[in-house]
Amino acid sequence: MPNLTQALRRFIVGERLPTARAMHERLPKYLALPTFAADAISSSAYATEEVLLVLVLAGSGALRYSTAVMLCIAVLFTIVAVSYRQTVTAYPSGGGAYIVARENLGLYPGLIAASALLVDYVLTVAVSIASGVAAIISALPILAGYRVELCLVFIAFITIANLRGVRESGKLFAGPTYLFVASMLLMLVSGSIRELLFPGSRAAAPQVPVEQPLTVFLLLRAFASGCAALTGTEAIANSVPSFRPPESRNAATTLMWMLAICVVLNIGAAGFAQAYHIVPDHLQRETVLSQLGRTVFGKGVLYYILQAATAIILTLAATTSFAGFPRLASILAKDSLAPRQLANLGDRLVFSNGILLLGAFSALLTVVFRGMVHALIPLYAVGVFISFTLSQAGMVRHWQKLRTANWHFAAAMNALGAVVTGVVVIVVASAKFIHGAWIALLLIPVLIAVFLKIAQHYRSLATALSTEGYAVPRALRHAVLVLVPGVHRGVVSALLYAKSIATEPEGVFVEIDPAETPKVQEEWYRLHLGIPLTVLQSPWRSLTDSVIQYIRTVRAERHVDLVTVVIPEFATTRWWHGLLHNQAGLMLKFALMSEPGVVVTNVRYHVEE
Repeated sequence: MPNLTQALRRFIVGERLPTARAMHERLPKYLALPTFAADAISSSAYATEEVLLVLVLAGSGALRYSTAVMLCIAVLFTIVAVSYRQTVTAYPSGGGAYIVARENLGLYPGLIAASALLVDYVLTVAVSIASGVAAIISALPILAGYRVELCLVFIAFITIANLRGVRESGKLFAGPTYLFVASMLLMLVSGSIRELLFPGSRAAAPQVPVEQPLTVFLLLRAFASGCAALTGTEAIANSVPSFRPPESRNAATTLMWMLAICVVLNIGAAGFAQAYHIVPDHLQRETVLSQLGRTVFGKGVLYYILQAATAIILTLAATTSFAGFPRLASILAKDSLAPRQLANLGDRLVFSNGILLLGAFSALLTVVFRGMVHALIPLYAVGVFISFTLSQAGMVRHWQKLRTANWHFAAAMNALGAVVTGVVVIVVASAKFIHGAWIALLLIPVLIAVFLKIAQHYRSLATALSTEGYAVPRALRHAVLVLVPGVHRGVVSALLYAKSIATEPEGVFVEIDPAETPKVQEEWYRLHLGIPLTVLQSPWRSLTDSVIQYIRTVRAERHVDLVTVVIPEFATTRWWHGLLHNQAGLMLKFALMSEPGVVVTNVRYHVEE
């Protein structure tokens, strides 16, 4: 059974990597871009649509403001990216919002930033996968009834891909990311040429009924929805140590590449959507990008390549979160604010426990919201802008403390980023609050309370285990009990082991069937082991209750500090043989785990067949 499990694990995850390989797993810029910027780049597939879905409420005439809204978002994107470039330079060890905020602003701002980012990472996976599935359904409407199932399959795939390691996942994601960028650019170039050659070929603007008046608040709602384009911007700053040397310079260059690609794609998509009078579909039967591709390319090969590339990059965009969430969780774990298992590197030099946790949370969120992008978007972007604001405010304090050359300029850039993103937090939270943003805002204090409770537990545990002022007690008084399910070679091995660790071990037989007791006693004494056998009556036929009660009696009457319970087991040669035997010993082991003053030892006897 263990060999089969290990073989399956190696097949899925790959061979283990030694710690010395960590440096070789670092990424060059061309692989780091798809790994850490896929989320931000892929957002151009749905950011324009989210803007249009809000504006269309005011009728078809309001759609003409989409490009202006996206231009404002592009300016915001530029400010945030340039501000994060400062962070990359200042924190070559990884300048995540949590580290920057905690170091410069204090514990609670750091926890707010960490909580906001963790929530956003989970939402990023759910939104990216749901958007990818929406692109598939746009091209193949027959799959519409399997939306949730497709989302879960893709979440499982992306989780396994990231368990295989950063470098391997980067190679896997590079092709689809660059294919998407190339397809989008080709669409924009082809659309521009079409406008130049056939300026009158546009379809007439469809008439959409007015559901709400066009107000400043509606424009702010559209802006807030479109701000989903900025999610993932912080991923490069969080992952500077994953770059090849010189880490900071390579990370800063990659960040600027990401900015240029995202600005061009987002403004281009918004401009063409306005030019071609694209109206978004609230039922998500066809995405805005699909309509653009169909208008420019027709229903030919290029259209299907665009849709395939979109579906793949939106699915793989979740890898940005799979890079960020486990790393942030590991930092919190090292600070005793999260379970310490999250700080452990797995076989492939990635934080496997964090990857699995993110996959599970994302799958749960997808099921709850039925894989609908528009239902998930209102929860989205609130957390990331909170972390943006705290990170940039922390950087201002960082420059004030450091006072290096030209620190005034650096501080001014980060201050601008903090002010702008702070305003956006207010806009996004207020515009999206009743549409679901309150859920994300509620989760942040809940997570902070959980972190603080975990930290309190670790502090209490450290105090309880401290040897400072501790008087070493006398030698422990010890009793050894051997559980006797019957008399066979496996039990004899356990008894011999018990005699090696105690001068007076004791066999314990629980009488489930009174007719069996005389047979057991007869075989017992025939072996002449010199070990007494105690028979426990069990009128309710409960092995566990009888053994636990007897252990408590032994501790109380014999005044012993520890009772070792030796459980004999036999190991078979085939994994399925275990299914043919009861697991009473295993159940007893689990029951005794919470019993104070008890040590459980298993003695395995390997059966040769």
